[in-house]
Amino acid sequence: MSYTALARKWRPKRFAELIGQEHVLRALANALDSGRVHHAFLFTGTRGVGKTTIARILAKCLNCEAGVSANPCGECSSCREIDAGRFVDLIEVDAASRTKVDDTRELLDNVQYAPTRGRFKVYLIDEVHMLSTHSFNALLKTLEEPPPHVKFLLATTDPQKLPITVLSRCLQFNLKRLPASLIAERMRQILEAEGIEYEPAGIRLVAQAADGSVRDGLSLLDQLIAFGGGKVGEAEARAMLGTVARDHVVQLARHLASADATSLVRHARSLEEWAPDYAQVLDELASLLVRVALAQTVPDVESDDLYAPELIESLAREMSPEDVQLYYQIAITGRRDLHLAPDPRTGFEMTLLRMLAFRPTDELVAAAAPAGAPAIRPSAQGERRGTGGAGASAAPAPSAAGGAQPGVRSEADQSWAAIVSQLELQGAARQLASHCVLVGREGSVVRLALDPRNQFVRTRAQEEKLAQALSRFFGQPVRLEFEVAESGALTPAQAEQRAAQQELDAARQSLEADPTVRALKERFGATLIPETVRPLK
Repeated sequence: MSYTALARKWRPKRFAELIGQEHVLRALANALDSGRVHHAFLFTGTRGVGKTTIARILAKCLNCEAGVSANPCGECSSCREIDAGRFVDLIEVDAASRTKVDDTRELLDNVQYAPTRGRFKVYLIDEVHMLSTHSFNALLKTLEEPPPHVKFLLATTDPQKLPITVLSRCLQFNLKRLPASLIAERMRQILEAEGIEYEPAGIRLVAQAADGSVRDGLSLLDQLIAFGGGKVGEAEARAMLGTVARDHVVQLARHLASADATSLVRHARSLEEWAPDYAQVLDELASLLVRVALAQTVPDVESDDLYAPELIESLAREMSPEDVQLYYQIAITGRRDLHLAPDPRTGFEMTLLRMLAFRPTDELVAAAAPAGAPAIRPSAQGERRGTGGAGASAAPAPSAAGGAQPGVRSEADQSWAAIVSQLELQGAARQLASHCVLVGREGSVVRLALDPRNQFVRTRAQEEKLAQALSRFFGQPVRLEFEVAESGALTPAQAEQRAAQQELDAARQSLEADPTVRALKERFGATLIPETVRPLK
């Protein structure tokens, strides 16, 4: 009992059956219908996107007994013989196996003779970049002055290896990698025509694994049909492809949304029993985050078959847009650096923890604190200055004034730098606060003057985060008003920079005065390079 693979059985036989290469098909159809057909065509692109298929259809268009057109009849003897691969005037050559110059000369010796059966003698040279330099030279002469009855159709996955002299004599068409949605739609049509039961999510997984190649996708589909006992299911697709069930990816996203570090790590470690490809898990997590980001910014965008719209909408509500962008960036960066980790699982866990560590909230601190211990958040500015050490806590809040409400702080005896050091801020919001000076506070209004050289850090999102942090600090809602800082006003950032420079100058002066250094200068003519001096922390 013979069986024809899906990739061969469903290979397109006319331009109308091709998908995703409209820019190429339009140019070829116009050339054929107008009778302005070039003598040499070069089709480039990755494997399985239709290079050889388009070349064969073009050969059929040129030799159809009904006439040259973009729509060959498919019924005449020429069309049937080309489909069967036995048309005498279609000479198909695999350049990878005929790289010698003698092979090329033997091939081209018959170019001068008229076609035996068809209108044109068509040379289809696949993987043409594999020809040797001498073979290219032999081909070049024929490409320069071809007989009117000859057409050259060249195909390659690596056009950079072709001599510029050959490229300049061909019409070049670059075939694109196909999106997973198009490949999935093609698979759906084929499965319905074949009467094979399928699940949309299973098709989508195979289409993604095809990586832009229709042929690879259909080969995987054939494999999945055999693996699944005649059906295409999601569970079977994941088992065959070695991917983690999407429920696990969803759970990871849920734990990220709730900033539950304990559950996140526990669930990440539970994946080990599946022996997953952790890079692929990060890919799927990043893919899910893209869908969430689209739901947040473009709600009307069409969803796919992998995740239910209700799930995406739920995650879009639970995560802020800033968090989604941060998690996505860390996921793709962590995937890239996974091979640098001690082992893939460790790198995967560290990537997930990094997402929460950089999340601009205190929830991770509370989740990671030992049972019964208070969550301690060190001052970012103070830590960087080296004053407190890794376990130092934030500076204590000043006592409330006589009749002030409990928990309401007075800023009278505090500088703005001291206030900023105690604010629960990270990232761009802390930068905004550090580049301001406190003008004054009147009731619920806090007036700040922003350094004009750092206006770019002021965005609506960062203003809201700063206002929320100040509201928590003062114990009541706060509204911000901004103005431009006058020249000479010292912001916390400038104060820190000045202090760092003073420390550096002091370190350099101390080193210059060091007896050992002075002895080295006097005895050996040594020179101290100031740029290499760093103060000890």
